[in-house]
Amino acid sequence: MKLTGERPMEGQTPDSLLALHAAGYREVRARVGSGRMLDLGCGLADGTVGFAAADRMLIGVDYDQETAASAVKLHPDVDLRTVCSDGAKLPLRTASFDDVCSSHLIEHFVDPEFHVAEVARVLSDDGRAFFLTPNEPADFENPYHVYLFSPEDLQAMLGRHFNTVTIMGLDATPEVKADFEKRRAMANKLLRLDPFGIRHKLPRSAFVWLHATGRRVAYRFTNTEQVGGQSGITDAEFFTTDSIDASTLVLIAVAENPKR
Repeated sequence: MKLTGERPMEGQTPDSLLALHAAGYREVRARVGSGRMLDLGCGLADGTVGFAAADRMLIGVDYDQETAASAVKLHPDVDLRTVCSDGAKLPLRTASFDDVCSSHLIEHFVDPEFHVAEVARVLSDDGRAFFLTPNEPADFENPYHVYLFSPEDLQAMLGRHFNTVTIMGLDATPEVKADFEKRRAMANKLLRLDPFGIRHKLPRSAFVWLHATGRRVAYRFTNTEQVGGQSGITDAEFFTTDSIDASTLVLIAVAENPKR
């Protein structure tokens, strides 16, 4: 799978970002039950397989056919099935899953309402859906993130499709947050090379290519001590909180009782 800087990849993506995603999956695992589990935007399923259990049927969905197929091949010892599908139009039966996880996916939709509606549709009446997404003020500029949420915005959108919605934050220790701030400062330096915002006037495909290329170059020169576990940053340095402010890294929403 090609490195774009968006999909987490062992040995390529900074430890802090891998740890952030791992912490999000950890928090979801702590809250799911038995039965049928759906992981949307599963990628190579490195996080998905953590849900595997004897009393759980595990399905992963990814929009890229090659990635969905590779996820199964990379985890031959896990009872995992994958589907290639758009997360806003799922080829799955209504009320067919007990738990649904949408980790760092909702921000990729120009209109996430369709994605939320589909999650509500495939979730059972007594099931739980989990949405993880960057907290708008704490996110970096990213052409893949086309719809960012504040806690209030996420609560409002999910509330149109679920009767019960709880929002919490996923945050990190000061040392880890300093690592993220260092990356933000570097990104801002690079953005100053385009003072007139020409990147936003390019065709989207060109903007995405420029961003992916820039990340590959930046990672090559800056990640020598930040990948492969060399930084020492793990998911243990991330925690949930009810106190969400502008520096909180990620929002986690637990949505229940879907509206029919």
